[in-house]
Amino acid sequence: MNIRKKIKLTNPYHLIATGFGIGMVPYMPGTLASLIAIVVWFFVSFLPYQLCFILFLLALILGLCSCHQTVKDIGIHDHRSIVWDEYIGMWCALIGVSINDWYCLIFSFLLFRVIDICKPWPIGWLDRVVKGGMGILIDDIVAGFFTSFILYIVV
Repeated sequence: MNIRKKIKLTNPYHLIATGFGIGMVPYMPGTLASLIAIVVWFFVSFLPYQLCFILFLLALILGLCSCHQTVKDIGIHDHRSIVWDEYIGMWCALIGVSINDWYCLIFSFLLFRVIDICKPWPIGWLDRVVKGGMGILIDDIVAGFFTSFILYIVV
């Protein structure tokens, strides 16, 4: 069966897991979701840190539940249409990056995408071993923190 028939954007879990439909884009949905995550980060970054942290935790919890349920519904672990993990991972990569520093934003985006796609150890191992909603998110979270750490060292 076509995956587009299994994912229903009227289902709130599917809507969130697909990044509000971005995952349904036929070409490079993960890359597009990562770019949109930067735009969202730009607007959220003007809020107090405490509120940013609460919003991140809320997005993480919603993502865990939504990705887990979507995987159960479609029967495919970490299908390319599930892109909420790109949002979470990109936000982890942007921790400590000034929104005014375009070079760091671009470098963060490129580095995160390379790490997320290549999945060096332990990211690849986590991707293979951990299943469900946590399995979808954990590799991108670690890739995001790797990106943030490398950026911190370089800058």
